[in-house]
Amino acid sequence: MEYNSTRNKLIIAEYGRNVQKMIEHAVSVEDREKRNQLAKGIIRVMGQINPHLRDVADFTHKLWDHLFIISEFKLDVNSPYPIPTEEILNIKPEQVPYTDKKFAFRHYGRNIELMIDKATTMEEGPAKERIIQLIANHLKKSYLTWNRDSVDDEVIVEHLNIMSKGQLKLNENFKFNSSFDILAKTKPPISKNKPGNNNPIKRNNPIKKNNNFPQAKRKEN
Repeated sequence: MEYNSTRNKLIIAEYGRNVQKMIEHAVSVEDREKRNQLAKGIIRVMGQINPHLRDVADFTHKLWDHLFIISEFKLDVNSPYPIPTEEILNIKPEQVPYTDKKFAFRHYGRNIELMIDKATTMEEGPAKERIIQLIANHLKKSYLTWNRDSVDDEVIVEHLNIMSKGQLKLNENFKFNSSFDILAKTKPPISKNKPGNNNPIKRNNPIKKNNNFPQAKRKEN
């Protein structure tokens, strides 16, 4: 009896040990023509193991790549696709660059800072003024996400001034959206079901007892 601890490690477990053994046998075959025939047969078996993937684009290409990976790139056969190499498979992805810029107010997020930076480059006019107003109301909405009690509009004006480095100014006649309206839009929907009502479903046409028909009399013997 063989134990898994004594067997070779499965390269791609989804194909199972029998497919891996067939590939190992194909690697050991000296005749190249016979190896090519065995490889095509193994590809058909691998496709039958995962029939739900047949509609996936480049499915056959994926099977051939897996064939060479399971053989540890030792199988020398003719492939209809470029043969992958171990070096290409083990290439590490490039490191994702992260910005080192510090947030003036982290709770507002990075996107709002990008919007403010973009607004500072716009030409003076109604469009820029409207953008500044939208940003200001968005700042107030974000602030209320973390502090739902209240917020002083002067605080939002000060934060906008700090984040834009004094380049964005609100019109003197501008009025913020009220905290009540902002919170009302973000409130979770109130359930219409009464507390403790285990069966809130009401029938539209309740069945009523019909008293128009006389009750059947019990037959006496």
